[in-house]
Amino acid sequence: MTQLLTLTLWLALCAWAGAQPVPKPAEVLQTVQHVNDYWQKARPTHGNAFWDNAAYHTGNMEAYFLTKNEVYRRYSEAWAEQNEWKGAKSDNRANWKYTYGETDEYVLFGDWQICFQTYVDLYNLQPDARKIARAREVMEFQMSTPYSGYWWWADGLYMVMPVMTKLYKLTGNRLYLQKLHEYFTFANGIMYDADTRLYYRDAKYVYPAHKTANGLKDFWSRGDGWVFAGLAKVLADLPADDPHRAEYIDKFKGMAEAIRKAQQPDGYWTRSLLDPAQAPGPETSGTAFFTYGFLWGINNGLLDERTYRPTVLNAWKYLSTVALQPDGRIGYVQPIGEKAIPGQVVNASSTTNFGVGAFLLAACELHRYVSK
Repeated sequence: MTQLLTLTLWLALCAWAGAQPVPKPAEVLQTVQHVNDYWQKARPTHGNAFWDNAAYHTGNMEAYFLTKNEVYRRYSEAWAEQNEWKGAKSDNRANWKYTYGETDEYVLFGDWQICFQTYVDLYNLQPDARKIARAREVMEFQMSTPYSGYWWWADGLYMVMPVMTKLYKLTGNRLYLQKLHEYFTFANGIMYDADTRLYYRDAKYVYPAHKTANGLKDFWSRGDGWVFAGLAKVLADLPADDPHRAEYIDKFKGMAEAIRKAQQPDGYWTRSLLDPAQAPGPETSGTAFFTYGFLWGINNGLLDERTYRPTVLNAWKYLSTVALQPDGRIGYVQPIGEKAIPGQVVNASSTTNFGVGAFLLAACELHRYVSK
């Protein structure tokens, strides 16, 4: 009788999980270590503090928080030291710019500010004022200006929204939360599509001025992945009494439902969310960011486990058996860009720093889920 009951419960669990097996915590932990060890051993030297490198380090810090492996913390610390705990390095405030740019005067451009997330994390582990001095200087100068349009592209919401909540937690300065909402409101005004509850990458891609080759709305998978993951990170640090918390939750839940419906049968999401034919085939960075967001939502009681569990387990099957290569490389990552490009080749050899960071975020959050 006991064996029959056990079998019945096991079959019910499989049906609930979409017939995908639930990985064991040790298995997920081993995957995190395999992927991160491979990446770091292959790259013993460090790059600049621009967004792509910095996005990897947001994943590396999660791997450190999970494993407490000091090698991981020291890797991010060495990167921060090399970059002088700065993003763009200009000290001439009169020349600071917020539009796209990869040189040192683009201090107010969010792609140079994502590094502050990791600097704050490292400060919290071993406090030293110089680690956050530049972050506070830049963000507090930015908040002193009357301009609201700093976040004009979807990626920027992941790059900088969590910086605002992390610095709020550190300083207690409510202006960080006020400006967070002010800038978020501007971003919603130019990128958010209320009908689909998704975000266009930027104003160039808003329908009907821009369409896919099949005449549909074109929502870039990684772009929406940036936003979805960014909202999860914001909600993790946002105080319960923030007057706009319900709005962030509403955006997060709306995106979750829209993204869930766009998942492909093999567990991944295509590069154009609502038009798979625009650029067919798997893509890892968007898939990993979505998986992280779903798991964070389940783990924190914002997303219904029964509804979203099959989604994340199917996504993990793709991430752990297709994207993950035997040597630890993460493949099928769309290269740096801003849209789904018909005909662009993305294969098992396609890997990037930010794609690995996204994978680590998803895997660490999965470990928290399966460890419950």
